[in-house]
Amino acid sequence: MTPPSSPTRGRPARLDRARTVHTALALLDESGLDALTMRRLADALGVQAGALYRHFATKQDLLTAMAEHMLGQAADAADTTPADDWSRHVAHLARALRTALLAHRDGARLFAGTHATGPNTLRFADNLTGALRQAGFDDEQAARALYAITHFTTGHTLEEQATLHPGTGQPPEAGLLREAVTAGTYPHLAATLPTLTSTDYTTHFEYGLHLLLSGLHTTRQSTH
Repeated sequence: MTPPSSPTRGRPARLDRARTVHTALALLDESGLDALTMRRLADALGVQAGALYRHFATKQDLLTAMAEHMLGQAADAADTTPADDWSRHVAHLARALRTALLAHRDGARLFAGTHATGPNTLRFADNLTGALRQAGFDDEQAARALYAITHFTTGHTLEEQATLHPGTGQPPEAGLLREAVTAGTYPHLAATLPTLTSTDYTTHFEYGLHLLLSGLHTTRQSTH
């Protein structure tokens, strides 16, 4: 029996926003952001490209919906975060955001290029801002800290996903950096090459997050 979502007897396939977003994310995982086109998505859905525009006025609208869907995982983590210690709470949320972006190929790049204001994105941001305000940061500090944490997490994850060569786990940039440093006179870079070329991105992320939290601790202490 032919599934309802498949076109039969010349009739167009059923199409809704949720199915379209899920299919678009599957294509993203398969081929990456650059290969995701409205025509290719329409082909995967078994519809004409024009049918997509009944749900998404532009491709950017589709990408924003995809980003909003991705943030659902981070928003759910935000709702279950223990709030007994504000810095643990904030760290948990930053890690949840990174995990959500890493769940899809080019996830950070997709998210960085959109400005989603859906319930998942706002729920995550509200939880993070609330943790900071409840810790004693004033409204301006909490807002700026929200930006600092999300921008750091998104930027780090974007670089993480961009540098890993698909299928090998080895960033080609690491070899280029090693060759350039060893071919010149850069003693300080040479001394730190093992860390600079490390693919342990979780450790890189945790170090940056630690620096951010340390700065927030200092800021909080100076204003109390």
